[in-house]
Amino acid sequence: MKKGQNLWNRDELILAINLYCKLPFGKIHRQNPQIIHLSELINRTPSSVVYKLVNFASLDPSLKARGIKGFSNASKLDKEIWNEFYNSWEDLPYESEMLLAKIENRPIEDNCNININELPLGKTSERKVKVRVNQSFFRSAILASYNNTCCITGLSQSELLIASHIKPWSEDEKNRLNPRNGIAINALHDKAFENGLITITPEYKIKISDVILRQKRTESIETYFLQYENKDIVLPSRFLPDIEFLKYHNDYRFRR
Repeated sequence: MKKGQNLWNRDELILAINLYCKLPFGKIHRQNPQIIHLSELINRTPSSVVYKLVNFASLDPSLKARGIKGFSNASKLDKEIWNEFYNSWEDLPYESEMLLAKIENRPIEDNCNININELPLGKTSERKVKVRVNQSFFRSAILASYNNTCCITGLSQSELLIASHIKPWSEDEKNRLNPRNGIAINALHDKAFENGLITITPEYKIKISDVILRQKRTESIETYFLQYENKDIVLPSRFLPDIEFLKYHNDYRFRR
């Protein structure tokens, strides 16, 4: 350790990973307002935060798979916290959001745009808040990974996009918040994906169900479905869809 160096602690690293997950990869730079905001919260420079985020990029297996490398000098604690976060999607995202709300001195409901008047009272309310917080984190992480772009059409209007689960929320509690179990997709194709009318192969190709292919070739069928058959999806900058989740959707959800 260099003289006078202020080492990062666990809470700071968890906050940094939280930001890493929610920030489009191309926006990791010291002028980014979100990076400046975090630097002020933890009393560090924006450059220091950027350096840490790029260190995390060097540990990200999805980036490694695409040949993208960050700095190679991540600390032992960086690696420990990264592995803890990356292997605990059911717990660490919520913990990171709680830390962020605490350090900002704001209710977590405000941070995640949750209307408390819509929630029941008591323990049920606490559980609902946690679910909403987790859903907000998942959406932010997915849209950031896809740079607010639909993986099917390339549509880049975030208000029209859904962070869709490949393996449904109800069927895999451990991977509910795993960004590799998600895709950014527009509402129409999300409904088709949910109902097995389209799928994405382990080779990241779009496949249209025979249920649609057998229909009369109307202009709407051609425009919204047939033109995408066997096309590549728009890949995310990180958190590539897990091949095992895609195999599950192909084998158990896709209607042939």
